[in-house]
Amino acid sequence: MQKLLQHSRCGWRSLTARCLMLLAALWPPVHAQSRDAAEYFFDQTLGDFSEELELAKEQGKQGILIMFEMDECPFCHRMKDTILNQVAVQDYFRQHFLIFSVDIEGDIEVTDFEGKVTTEKAFAFRQNRVRATPVFAFFDLRGKRVARYTGATSSLEEFMQLGQYVVGKHYQRMSFTRYKLEQQRARLRDS
Repeated sequence: MQKLLQHSRCGWRSLTARCLMLLAALWPPVHAQSRDAAEYFFDQTLGDFSEELELAKEQGKQGILIMFEMDECPFCHRMKDTILNQVAVQDYFRQHFLIFSVDIEGDIEVTDFEGKVTTEKAFAFRQNRVRATPVFAFFDLRGKRVARYTGATSSLEEFMQLGQYVVGKHYQRMSFTRYKLEQQRARLRDS
């Protein structure tokens, strides 16, 4: 390292400045565009999903997105801390869906899409067969589940693709895996 510095026209200050500039250039820009997921991604609810469906219709949304989660879930926390906190994700999903969180271990009473009173736990386990978290379940304006994704997405881009998959109603013709494959092939053709 000393030989490198001896032969370099720049000193330590210049080298340090260049390293800092390089680090700033490599630092992902998404960190500058993040907001609290609890406040900016999720909508507030009193737990009556049949009423939330009516509100979604009134607001011109495509449906409801429910994130089934639990407190001890590291993948839920990762999604909230790295993807659901991103402004672009928040803006896109809130434009198209009302978004709620359901604790799969919760004993709080909720009203399901058909107007039946149950608990968060029963709504997750019995009605939606949630066994692992997180689960992102998309419901249309009739309360019918149209898409489901279990686990943390591999990237922000994959989560955005999931939203586009549902918004574009591609679930009517193909699986999400096939949709991602077709999107990848299209990008390769265009490049």
